[in-house]
Amino acid sequence: METLPAQPPQSLEALNRLMASSPPMVPGSSRAVLGEGPMDPPLAFVGEQPGDGEDRMGRPFVGPAGQMLDAALTAAGIARAECYLTNAVKHFKFVPRGRKRIHAKPTAGEVKHYRWWLDLELGFVRPRLIVALGATAALALCGKAVAVSAVRGPADLAGRRGFITVHPAFLLRLPGAQAREAAFAGFVADLAEARVLAVA
Repeated sequence: METLPAQPPQSLEALNRLMASSPPMVPGSSRAVLGEGPMDPPLAFVGEQPGDGEDRMGRPFVGPAGQMLDAALTAAGIARAECYLTNAVKHFKFVPRGRKRIHAKPTAGEVKHYRWWLDLELGFVRPRLIVALGATAALALCGKAVAVSAVRGPADLAGRRGFITVHPAFLLRLPGAQAREAAFAGFVADLAEARVLAVA
């Protein structure tokens, strides 16, 4: 479903019920992983898609990338409980490898498929600033592909105040402790800047 239903949801609760009852675009996912956090938050964080842990637990950012995000939020002086967290794509896409389910990057078509959900969701939540974590989130929020390295920082996200930075999973993939430490410091600096912009 890429277009709004005849009767669009009129509240976040109604939207969540619709998302929870909708089949995944890609097979295998056990559930739609809904966003969580307060209404009218200073910051909303949008990631790519749920991972294996998120699919099993039904909550966003609870796996390794979520733990990295939690550490960066703490270092930047941001309370996770005061933020809204969600993903551009609501179902886990993976490739089975033995007993493991290996993350598979969503296509542009899959991002588009879920984009109206995300747009409605953020419209109901009303964050002061939206942080796009990685290229897939930026694609969903901007409506076009962008290179994170080229546009990293404050951004207009299709008319919404935003900030583009890397996804915390990017930090986990870097080889070498020095590279990871430097990238983590840069990520924390981005989050701290976003925190200041959210209350400006």
